[in-house]
Parts: sequence; structure tokens; C-alpha cells
Amino acid sequence: MPTLDSYLTDTLMRDLVGHDRRPVSFLVYLWLSAEQQRREEAVQISYQELAECIGVSKSSAQSAVGWLVRRRLLAATKQNATATPRYEVLRPWTDRSRRRAKP
Repeated sequence: MPTLDSYLTDTLMRDLVGHDRRPVSFLVYLWLSAEQQRREEAVQISYQELAECIGVSKSSAQSAVGWLVRRRLLAATKQNATATPRYEVLRPWTDRSRRRAKP
């Protein structure tokens, strides 16, 4: 079972849902984060499949992914223009703490 980083519920949820007013972005991030933990690799999934897994419209999922990429919480790559995207969930708050911990 995937574990939730407390930062997700303590900070990121409030930031995405309250401040940015993008609750679907939080749901997409949460689902992709859990799925990436289960698979132990980046998640390759279409917008339609992602929308069905979360229970939102395809356009909402697409918009949420775009927002997360702009916020640098998600990296999306494609092998070519028509390929299914591959998403890697980024955790910039853990990278910062690692940088501070180094001498």
C-alpha cells in the first residue's frame, strides 16, 4: 500500500485546492503519486484513462496535468507527438531538504 507524505495533506492540498483553486490538480497528483509508488516507475497513461481513474472529465484531467507541469510537480514526456504521455511525479520539497542536509 502506498504511503502518503505528510506534505501532501498538510501543505500541497491547501496550496492546490485553496490558493490555486484547482482541486482536480490535487487529485491527479495524488493518484499519479500513488500509482508511481505501486509501479515503482513513471506512469504512462492517456488523458482519458487518467480521467476515468479519478472520476473527472478528460479536459479537466488534461488541464490539471498542464498546471502540475507548470508548477514543476509533474514531468511529462512523450516518445513522439502522438505517443501516450509518461508522467513522473516530482517532489521538490524532498529535493530541497536533501540539499540543505549536505555539508
